[in-house]
Amino acid sequence: MLDRFKHFWQSVMLAPFVNLFIRLGISPDAVTLVGTAGVTAGALIFFPQGYLLGGVLFITAFVFSDLIDGAMARKTGRTSKFGAFFDSTLDRIGDAAIFGGLVLYFAGVHANLLAAGLALACLILGFVVSYSKARAEGLGMTANVGIAERADRLLAVLLATFLVGFGVSVVLLVVVLALLSVASLITVVQRMVAVRRQVLAMSPDQHTPGVSTP
Repeated sequence: MLDRFKHFWQSVMLAPFVNLFIRLGISPDAVTLVGTAGVTAGALIFFPQGYLLGGVLFITAFVFSDLIDGAMARKTGRTSKFGAFFDSTLDRIGDAAIFGGLVLYFAGVHANLLAAGLALACLILGFVVSYSKARAEGLGMTANVGIAERADRLLAVLLATFLVGFGVSVVLLVVVLALLSVASLITVVQRMVAVRRQVLAMSPDQHTPGVSTP
């Protein structure tokens, strides 16, 4: 859902940063690396100690690097397969840090094992959502469907965490984690169904022996 606003952010809101970093000679991969390091540090340092508000503010300062690096690569003509691979791989690290930080928060400071389990479910299912798309593309198919895209999941969990850190009941974050878990599971099923339909639509000579692991 939020992907439709990506062009607005890249071409209007973040354009000054894109142009500045290009003038300074900073590479898109460096922006990706620093952004991921910032997100990871913010989540794993602040959240486990219970500093939810500070953690979200710290993460927000780095999270837009995911839009800046892509815009820089396109503007300078430095797009590459490695850059796309590098960006996607580090995205998974940042996502894991955010939900992992919440797992540690609920398992420690807040002592809510149900919420910790939901955060862990979001972490695991988020990886499966991303893997299902990558695996489909690796097999020559597409899986661009689902109700829980990465940007939507991150916005929902960071907004809920911010509000809880600002004084709203932690129940809000628990509910959001539960909804994200369900939405992620539905997305996985949707992508499996989409790939299954594409396989069934193939002619017999298009089928190749399946492999259980990549």
